[in-house]
Amino acid sequence: MTARQVLVVDDEIGIRELLRDILQDEGYQVRLAENAAEARTWRQQARPDLVLLDIWMPDCDGISLLKEWGNGGLLTMPVVMMSGHGTIDTAVEATRIGAFDFLEKPIALQKLLKTVNAALKHGEQLPRSDMCLVNLGKSAVISELRQRLEQVASLTSALLLIGAKGSGLELCARFLHQSDTPWLVLSESERLASAPLELLEQTAGGLIFIPEVADLSKTEQKGLMLLLTKAEKYEVRIVCGTSCALPQMVGEGAFDNNLLQTLSITTISVPALEDHREDIPDLANSMVTLMVESGEAAYREFDIAALNALRNADWPGNLAQLDSVIRNLVQTSLGEKITLIDVNRVIGQFAQMHQEQGGNSSSSATAIDLEQPLREARDDFERLYFEYHITKAGGNMSKVAENVQLERTHLYRKLKQLGVKPK
Repeated sequence: MTARQVLVVDDEIGIRELLRDILQDEGYQVRLAENAAEARTWRQQARPDLVLLDIWMPDCDGISLLKEWGNGGLLTMPVVMMSGHGTIDTAVEATRIGAFDFLEKPIALQKLLKTVNAALKHGEQLPRSDMCLVNLGKSAVISELRQRLEQVASLTSALLLIGAKGSGLELCARFLHQSDTPWLVLSESERLASAPLELLEQTAGGLIFIPEVADLSKTEQKGLMLLLTKAEKYEVRIVCGTSCALPQMVGEGAFDNNLLQTLSITTISVPALEDHREDIPDLANSMVTLMVESGEAAYREFDIAALNALRNADWPGNLAQLDSVIRNLVQTSLGEKITLIDVNRVIGQFAQMHQEQGGNSSSSATAIDLEQPLREARDDFERLYFEYHITKAGGNMSKVAENVQLERTHLYRKLKQLGVKPK
C-alpha cells in the first residue's frame, strides 16, 4: 500500500524538519514547503492526503491560503492549521472555512499523531476535485454569471439555462445543487413520459437537470410540464438547458408554447468560451490539475506562448473542446513543458478533422455551381455562409445574429427561406 502523503507548510525550518522526522517514523511520506508559494506549487502538482498548515507565514497567511484553495475547488484534502499564537477566534475562523482541526504550538507528540490519524480518516470521505463553476474563471462575464446563479439559488421555480453546447450548462446546474441531496442528470428522457412522478419521488429534496429540453418529444414535454407543476410539493428543483431557439420551435409546432412560457419565467444565459477568452489560461491549468488529482496523468506545465495560443484559438465546441485538447496535450506532448509547437500540432489535427467533415475550408466556395443562374448561386452561397456562422457559434443564435449583423427575427426568416435549420 502506498504511504500516505503529508504536506507540512511552515516558515520555521526547525519545526518543518521535526514534523517530517516524526511523521516519517510513523510511515508517512512527507513533503515540505516553507511558504504559501511553495505550498501552492505542491498542491497544483498533486493532491496530498493531509496538509499541516502554519497560520503565520511571511508571504501569505495560512487562513488566506485556505480560503484560496476553498474558492478554487482545491480544498479536497483535510487541512490542520498550526499556530504558536493561536486564539479561539482564529481556530473558529479556520474550521468555518474548511480546516479539519487546529493545533497550537508547541505540539505534543500524542496530540499530533491523534489529530493526523483522525484527519486522514476524514479525508477518505472527501470527494476528489471535479470541474465546477469556480474553475470557469474570474472574468467579468463569469463573475456576473455566478452572481445571477447565486441570486436565483433560493428560488424553487424552474430554471432555463441558455447557451451553446459545451459551454458549461451542467456546471451551472451543479452550482445550484445542495450537497447531500439527490442529483439526477436526466439522460433517459422517456421517463418523463412513462413515470414523471417517480422521478420526483426519487429526487425529493434535490435537483433534476435536463441537458437539452429541445430534444424532448411532445409526450415527454407534457411529462415535464407535470413535473414542473408538482416539483414544489417534493421540494425538487428542475433545471433545463438548451442551445436551441425554443421560440422558433414553438412557431414550427415542435415545442409546447405553455411549457416555454413556464420555463421562461427564470432564464440565465451561459456565455460561450469566446466571450471570456481571458479565462482560458487558468482553465487550462485547472484541467491539468484535475487530471493529476484523478490519477489520469502526471503534472505538465504550459509555457507562456502555449497559453497565449490557446487563448487566441477558436473554440466552437467551447469547454468540451478545450478539455479534449488539454487532455490530448498532456498525454501526447514529449517535452517537460507543453509548448506552442505542441498546441499548434493538436489544434491543427482538430482543424483538419473539421475540414474533412465539411467544416469551413477554402474549398467550400468551389462547391457552388457557378453555371447556374445568379439567384440560385446566391442562395447556395448564403446557405454556406449561415451554416458556417451557426457552426462557429456552436448553435448560439444570439451570437450568430450578432456576427452576421441581422436582427434575430430577420435571421430566422432568412434561414427558413433557405431551408437551413439551426443546430
